[in-house]
Amino acid sequence: MHSALWVSKTGMAAQDTKMTAISNNLANVNTVGFKRDRVVFEDLFYSIQRQPGAQVDAVNTLPSGVQLGSGVRVVGTQKVFTQGTTQNTTQQMDMAVMGGGFFQIENSDGEIMYTRNGQFHVNAEGLMVNSQGLPLEPQIQIPAGTTNLSIGTDGTVTAVVDGNPDPQDLGQITLATFINPAGLEAVGGNLFRQTEASGLADEVVPGTEGVGSIKQGALEGSNVQVVEEMVDMITTQRAYEMNAKVVSAADDMLKFVAQSV
Repeated sequence: MHSALWVSKTGMAAQDTKMTAISNNLANVNTVGFKRDRVVFEDLFYSIQRQPGAQVDAVNTLPSGVQLGSGVRVVGTQKVFTQGTTQNTTQQMDMAVMGGGFFQIENSDGEIMYTRNGQFHVNAEGLMVNSQGLPLEPQIQIPAGTTNLSIGTDGTVTAVVDGNPDPQDLGQITLATFINPAGLEAVGGNLFRQTEASGLADEVVPGTEGVGSIKQGALEGSNVQVVEEMVDMITTQRAYEMNAKVVSAADDMLKFVAQSV
């Protein structure tokens, strides 16, 4: 069997995977706090038919060898944690992280999850929760009769309750940071899970220790650049077509040999 068929097959499979990542990026162009994926490729093992630097004679060595690659594969997808565009909403419970850091969300089983989506609401118990009803951690209780909620850049939460001119302290919002945020596991619902690759979460007050500050009344949009994704889509499509052309060319070569012998 012609080896070019298998090499081009790996190329088509790899480009198909990249197209899937691009389509997911474009599908989430309006998802709050979404971070785009990029696909990481690597070449496969080589068949060395002539070793570079091998001895030609007692004095001379080969300047190069014969090394034939066996294709390409996808070794990973990586989240790109660049800052998304900030959208002003004027909603009191909307928050955007201006810089690094993640909001902490308590899952239904008690596990702490992490998100860049600062779109929060109040449930029937007065707790600040995300769109799925999961509470923000540390929990912030909004008392009944609150007329004005204020969230400082350092995460301090105060409120004017029942017309009392003296603001009431409701708590402190903290952010989590990771030494390798790209190692977080995306679980859907704008949530990430800590892994061995990401390292342990470090809980920090916003605006300190190099962590981003909080901006109330705003949301961080997706960091997907539509034009960039469209260009990637075109180059991926052309790469797929060229690999398919190699399959066709290798088939023609085999057909010629089969008909000529």
